[in-house]
Amino acid sequence: MPLNTILLLGAALFCIGLAVVVTRKNAIAVLIGIELMLNAANLNLVAFSRFDAVELQGQIFALFVITVAAAEAAVALAIVIKVYQHFQMANLDKINELKG
Repeated sequence: MPLNTILLLGAALFCIGLAVVVTRKNAIAVLIGIELMLNAANLNLVAFSRFDAVELQGQIFALFVITVAAAEAAVALAIVIKVYQHFQMANLDKINELKG
């Protein structure tokens, strides 16, 4: 599979994730969009690493990104659960009242 095809797939996944983050109001859907964008970045890192057989920095960096994404998902989900317990909703526009 050529590098261009993999990069186009990664760009498409990133655009879909960005569209989900921008258009959705549900906190869980926004988290799914962020995870999709991080996975698209990982796909690009692994694709570049595949075409450079000597260096494995892309794959190692992808492992770090996966670790950070897992930690981010756990912390964000805990925050969403606490906010849902307090407000009884996960709508990001309605939860804007936390500023005051």
